[in-house]
Amino acid sequence: MDAAEHPNGKYVGADSCRACHPDVTSTFFRNSHAKKTLGGKEDITSPDLAKHSCESCHGPGEKHVRERKGKSNIGAFSLMTAKQTVDTCLQCHTQQFPRANIRRSPHTTGEVGCASCHSIHNLARQRQQQNALDRLTPLATSSSAPVAAGAPKGSLALAQPELCYGCHANVRAQFSMPFKHRVNEGFMQCTDCHNPHGTSAPTWRMASRPKLVDQGLINEEACLKCHVQQRGPFAYEHAAVRVDGCETCHTPHGSANARLLKRPAVFTVCLECHNGAPGFGRDQTVGIPTQSPSHSMTNPRYQNCTACHVRIHGSNADSRFLR
Repeated sequence: MDAAEHPNGKYVGADSCRACHPDVTSTFFRNSHAKKTLGGKEDITSPDLAKHSCESCHGPGEKHVRERKGKSNIGAFSLMTAKQTVDTCLQCHTQQFPRANIRRSPHTTGEVGCASCHSIHNLARQRQQQNALDRLTPLATSSSAPVAAGAPKGSLALAQPELCYGCHANVRAQFSMPFKHRVNEGFMQCTDCHNPHGTSAPTWRMASRPKLVDQGLINEEACLKCHVQQRGPFAYEHAAVRVDGCETCHTPHGSANARLLKRPAVFTVCLECHNGAPGFGRDQTVGIPTQSPSHSMTNPRYQNCTACHVRIHGSNADSRFLR
């Protein structure tokens, strides 16, 4: 919408904003958004947005300056819906492919907009506070519960894991399990596997589709970004891995069981599928074959299936995944 037709009037310039918002403008010149909106960077979609500093995001401020009636006559992000926030931010942030699905992501449809995770005005102040906190409570000497390492990156309001834990408290508990991916230790972060801006439909787990799990190499599970030895392709595929994915056997965030398995004993994991139930598996009349009589599951020597079936993720040598 042209500024002349905007209900809040015309652009008045950043000097008008400084008169009432010194707490924001005093440090905003260090902000990457200030550099782009004042400098006319080429990655801004609309050339007009490169000229107006604060009003590039908040809209024309003539009415706001004249009437001085709080947030009702300016584009206040705290009053916007998630969709309105996304529409505003995408005026500039449309160049990156990972944001292609943001409008239909579970975050946006669940009213979690850009401003729920990103803090634009107070980046420098928050980083200073986080750095001071890190110096006072170094992770190496802390005897309390694990704290997510590092200061906020980019425009995030908090360090990434702590930001995600604000809503996903159940995941925080999973990362405190005895066996887990080392997110709290700073070895990896949530976005190594997830794309909070939305993802395409996954190609695994059939109808039970995971939320916001990023894909590796277009159509692969995020696990294969690191666990490349399991990628394949294999001459003999394990159907559970290829069709349902890693979460058939593993709990990705954390588990009380070794190797992030869903169950404490290996054979109980295998028996979830290898139980002879009809209408299941490659042969719909027989189901997945059960063990032969010589493989008694009551005998401890046969309870660790992967002692013999070592290539359980897939094999190029044996259809039964033997060595």
